[in-house]
Amino acid sequence: MTKRMMKGAMLPGNSTVAFAEFEVPKPGYGQVLVKTKCTTICGSDIRCIYREHLGKGPEGYQNVIAGHEPCGQIVEEGEGLKRFKKGDRVIVYHISGCGVCHECRQGFMISCTSDKRAAYGWQRDGGMAEYLLCDEKDLVLLPDELSYADGAQVACGFGTVYEAIEKIGVSGNDAVLVVGLGPVGLAALMLAKAMGANKLIGIEGQSARIELAKKLGLVDHVFTPSEENVAQVKAVTGGHGVERAFDCSASDPGRATAIKATRKWGKIAFVGEGGTVHFNPSEDMLHDQKTIYGSWVTSIWKMEDLVERLVRWNIHPEDLITHRFPLDKADEAYALMASGACGKVAVCFDEELPN
Repeated sequence: MTKRMMKGAMLPGNSTVAFAEFEVPKPGYGQVLVKTKCTTICGSDIRCIYREHLGKGPEGYQNVIAGHEPCGQIVEEGEGLKRFKKGDRVIVYHISGCGVCHECRQGFMISCTSDKRAAYGWQRDGGMAEYLLCDEKDLVLLPDELSYADGAQVACGFGTVYEAIEKIGVSGNDAVLVVGLGPVGLAALMLAKAMGANKLIGIEGQSARIELAKKLGLVDHVFTPSEENVAQVKAVTGGHGVERAFDCSASDPGRATAIKATRKWGKIAFVGEGGTVHFNPSEDMLHDQKTIYGSWVTSIWKMEDLVERLVRWNIHPEDLITHRFPLDKADEAYALMASGACGKVAVCFDEELPN
């Protein structure tokens, strides 16, 4: 029997992309084969794998197909399926956990500590290929009202922000600050606006991302990073500061700004990965009764809630995509995403590519 082959992209490190031919996988018990339609590029891929492949810890692997934000359509079923079927449009929750630990049973496979835990695009093959082998338990149904490019971003970025928003709460009572307007920060603004935030403020240094935020009507005020940011935010909030702040920059001064620019009794969510933060706990947080939350990705059940709400709010994550590439130009896609001079970058297949 002739083997079915497909092209895939890998991240060997040193800011490079490698292409190779792979055998199209066959789904086993409880698994499906997904035809990839769109895979977006996450900043954590750039930080952890694209630029420097550490070869230890979470990055201790090689020869894995990249891409942990995939979305596509089931084209082949394995035995033992309980819910999904051939033809279903699906988002892939990008961590496949053991399924039986305390965190997995809450739907937070991201926090699974079992040695059986494997992330798509990190420890097991991801979405930078024509087909993707998935466990049924890792799938979220993509509503017809959302595109595959919408769904790809739910797989990580939008799901991550939604979790943080759920933790600290956003409503029409709130002025909201987002520090760092990369794709995750832009997603935070889009969702906060949908939830009725009465004033949206951003801090960002990349002109392309500032212009995208303005074009989409996601900010009332936007400032470039400086020592004046806290004063600037307070000046447009009646001298008080914001009720809710999100740091998506992962920078030390950005995080400190998010804390200091939040008013008394306000709440701050740290979303950006890596880096450090320095602040005065008493002066900057304790005396003003502020609360800081850490938030890492989301649960699979909240992803299901999110796609339902995206339809209800009639908002589309794909609006944040500024560049789409075919798979054979994935090297250009990763280089652009690493530059930061863009919104979200996607590798697309079939109808998800521009005409």
